[in-house]
Amino acid sequence: MEDKHFCCQGCKTVFEILNENDLCEYYSFDKNPGVSLRYVSDESFAYLDEAAIRKKIAEFDSDSFSRVRFYVPAIHCISCIWLLENLQRLQKGILKSEVNFSGKSVRIDFNPKEIAFSKVARLLTSLGYAPKINLKTEELPNSVGFNKSLVIKLAIAGVGFGHIMLLSFPEYLGLDGTDEYLQRIFSYINIALAIPVTFYSGREYFENAWKSFAQRQINIDVPIAVGLFALFFRSVYDILWNVGPGYLDSLAGLVFFLLIGRWFQSKTYENLAFDRDYKSYFPLAVQKLVDSEWKPILVYELSPEDMIRIRNNEIVPADSLLESEAAYLDYSFVTGESKPVRTVKGDWVYAGGRLIGQPIELVVKKRTSQSHLTSLWNEAAFQKPEEGKYKRIIDKAARAFTWVVLLIAVVTGVTWYFYDASRMWLVLTSVLMVACPCALALAAPFTYGNMVRIFGRHGFYLKNADVIERMASIDSIVFDKTGTITHGANTVKFVGLIDDYELAWVKILTAASTHPLSSLITKSIMSHSIVEIENFKERLGSRVEGYIKGAYIKVGSAEYTGGKDPVIDASRVFVSINGEPRGYFQIETSVRPQVGEVVSKLGKRVVALLSGDSNGESNRMKHIFQEYTKLLFNQSPHDKLGFVSSLQQSNSKVMMIGDGLNDSGALQQSDVGIAVTDNAGVFNPACDGILAGKQLGLLDKFLTLSKTSIVIVKIGFGISFFYNLIALSFAIGGFLTPLTAAILMPISSMSVVGFSTVAVMWVAKQTFKEAK
Repeated sequence: MEDKHFCCQGCKTVFEILNENDLCEYYSFDKNPGVSLRYVSDESFAYLDEAAIRKKIAEFDSDSFSRVRFYVPAIHCISCIWLLENLQRLQKGILKSEVNFSGKSVRIDFNPKEIAFSKVARLLTSLGYAPKINLKTEELPNSVGFNKSLVIKLAIAGVGFGHIMLLSFPEYLGLDGTDEYLQRIFSYINIALAIPVTFYSGREYFENAWKSFAQRQINIDVPIAVGLFALFFRSVYDILWNVGPGYLDSLAGLVFFLLIGRWFQSKTYENLAFDRDYKSYFPLAVQKLVDSEWKPILVYELSPEDMIRIRNNEIVPADSLLESEAAYLDYSFVTGESKPVRTVKGDWVYAGGRLIGQPIELVVKKRTSQSHLTSLWNEAAFQKPEEGKYKRIIDKAARAFTWVVLLIAVVTGVTWYFYDASRMWLVLTSVLMVACPCALALAAPFTYGNMVRIFGRHGFYLKNADVIERMASIDSIVFDKTGTITHGANTVKFVGLIDDYELAWVKILTAASTHPLSSLITKSIMSHSIVEIENFKERLGSRVEGYIKGAYIKVGSAEYTGGKDPVIDASRVFVSINGEPRGYFQIETSVRPQVGEVVSKLGKRVVALLSGDSNGESNRMKHIFQEYTKLLFNQSPHDKLGFVSSLQQSNSKVMMIGDGLNDSGALQQSDVGIAVTDNAGVFNPACDGILAGKQLGLLDKFLTLSKTSIVIVKIGFGISFFYNLIALSFAIGGFLTPLTAAILMPISSMSVVGFSTVAVMWVAKQTFKEAK
């Protein structure tokens, strides 16, 4: 400690904390990360421990696991991210922390038995990252918006640029007779104007360059900072030693146009980084009580105090209070723990919990946030092992780019020093300014981002933009049958002996299930009864059972219920009551329109049809699928996962298309898993995309557009490469001024963004026009 010097007691305390916990690696990232540590009293944030406040701010809260997301405006660099994502090494009880840099927020998972909500907030504050808590709104502040600082810098640069040009007019007009004394005065005024333009408006370039050196890295701001520094001090030298008028007009114009480019790029990145409005996500629906009837409603239309009904395997869309007597909820999407949690009437139920068992009724207490549910979709547990191939290529290229530019600038400067030393500084600055890898970095995210929006407008909702890239490489497609190829029913009839009141009981039991055949049976039964299910159990995609008024009812396969399976070309669902087989529902399902056509267009990429049902519909499936497609029936979820895995072991890129009920393992295992759904209440995070059932016929179009996206990205890379090649050639040859280079720099980004946007819109329009 004796050999170290600190600017304040706060910084010394931070060092002591980090040193005690072996976290001094922090200082290798940034010399001044965050802000200075301040003393935080034990009473600070005590209100966060109140039960009512905890419910308002927590994303999840239980006896052993809690999750909170704080808005932290002080997050600004890689050091901030590193420190905030290592909180578990600083404080016992914190399990995990994750920073959203663009949203200026940190999500913290912790054990409330070991650390209180208030202590978590105090820890952040003591490290210099005080959370900004607003109890009047449930939403985090939106970090995307009006950037006052940038506007002030832009205004100062603009005013300085205009005045310096005005005072330089005698030079522009070649008025040699101008009073020499006035020329000197004007030159000194220009220096005074250039100082705030360079060191205030252009401060961010110098800061970023310095930080990159401190982190032993290099970024695109380094050559810009070098160019500004060289141009300013060369101009000051020329003016003070009466060598010449300097280049302060070019310098001020350079900063002004660089800031315009920075503003444009910030808007571009905000457009990519800002969370999409929840209405643009998949249309998740839930049953709401309206005029004594349960009606489906989109989650973003829910309001506090609405009564909703959740069925087995459905996800709770909003924080609510349990109205039913008891329920078991699986919070594995939130906590990672798959053990069901028992809740009783009056307990708080959190969004993201999946119901296990019989239907429950809930009263909504918080307005729903579908973006929160979609964040669960992007949890690490549901990520594919290989994502973002082009992102990795771009990152490597961008790192090498700046070094190449600096090398070219040095060689150019030396060459011009011997050729025409009077123009060396202008040429050198032009080279440093005109080269820009930003267009390279924008090609992929803008192309994929626009394509994701196009897909969403046509009923295909993707988890993230990386799915586009993986879809382009698909060479093997596997279909599920029930709920995917088939949908709805031409006829549903019961064959056997059963009373009307017993049929009403069967209806109550099947209504608790989300399986497509259960839904068809429920709709076909006209009898009604208002009774409760007891001991409800469901094996997904296979069977349901439960007690109704003391009668033990089982609905499922012949083997499960003890019935006899007739050989007919239709789906069959058997019923037994108190161990006595009563008959079966004969269901002639209808095939989705355009399925035959899309299967034909996909050709040999369709390698298999997997079904958990019996082979009753095998003859009809043979008319839809080609001879080379395997038709496999009586497939368990494990069998489906194994089949997909075997294809991947033979180096196939597999797309699994199912209903997301009994094939979630196969969806997760596949390279791209697509859940086809007509009941938008069933949301499975294991999939990579959700496709509206009526849009299944467009599957070949979506795959074609994915491949086209790769072509557009490559063309975008080409545009960026040729821009830099041509622009550097002109700059090296002395044909560009720094001012022109500063104007060209954002134009390169605009050209790639414009091309990507127009190209995506044009190919999408042409593709879907052909589909009409």
